[in-house]
Amino acid sequence: MRLAGYVFLAVGLTALAACGGEQEGVAAQEEAAAPDNGAVLATVLAGDHRSDKERARDAYRHPADTLAFFGVEPGMTVVEAWPGGGWYTQIIAPYLRTGGGVFYAAGFSPEGASKSVQASLSVFKKTYLGKPDLYGDVRMAILGEGGDIAPVGSADVVLTFRNVHNWQSRDVAEAYFKEFYDALKPGGVLGVVEHRADGASLPRDGKSGYVYTDDVVALAKGAGFNFESASEANANPKDTKDHPFGVWTLPPVRRSAEMRGQEDPDIDRATYDAIGESDRMTLKFRKPLTIDGALLE
Repeated sequence: MRLAGYVFLAVGLTALAACGGEQEGVAAQEEAAAPDNGAVLATVLAGDHRSDKERARDAYRHPADTLAFFGVEPGMTVVEAWPGGGWYTQIIAPYLRTGGGVFYAAGFSPEGASKSVQASLSVFKKTYLGKPDLYGDVRMAILGEGGDIAPVGSADVVLTFRNVHNWQSRDVAEAYFKEFYDALKPGGVLGVVEHRADGASLPRDGKSGYVYTDDVVALAKGAGFNFESASEANANPKDTKDHPFGVWTLPPVRRSAEMRGQEDPDIDRATYDAIGESDRMTLKFRKPLTIDGALLE
């Protein structure tokens, strides 16, 4: 009987080991089948839909490092606030498409907008909504004016690149950060990249294009976010921030006069071009999972 027990035990251990081996094998297969997000993003960045001029800005804007820091992954629902001409849209939207994600472009309302804004919105719509095979599920939304930038509690990530100074100068930053909070799921991420005023003596009205880090943190915390971490991915120690026409003296705008469209031939353009694009903060905030210890549902 003792021998039979040993045999039974040995058989059981062998079966258990085999089962464990099968589970390890399945896990290994699943891991092997999981997409390499870095490789997927690298393919997007190298895509023919991006011009050489746009790719040249990668050296200053570090999209791979920035999106990885914010935790953006294919299949997510992502909102980009004020995407402008779509420099980041043409990276994020194709990246999300590979996993069936959704991209919301939250910008101006066409109602009552100037002709230039309406033309810009029309171009954006034609470019990004008309090519689902490239850009996937892109949806346009309105930031401000009582609209929702995405269904409440639906977004995994909200991103804004170099926009907070505009909102400060228009006195709408506080309201916009609240909209970001409302759009995000509990645990969702707000990612902010902005021209950094730290280390300079600049007004706090955003009119120089530079913003102080503590002002952005205060805006986010005031809306209910927790500050999680900062990255130096977009830092530029060459930027002295004391330029005659604010941040717009630097590339890519390269302003050399008070009025756009004018050109001052005597400006020391080589000095500013050598600086490159601005010094930027890269901040990650998170919407809390709990309120007073209770799980949000």
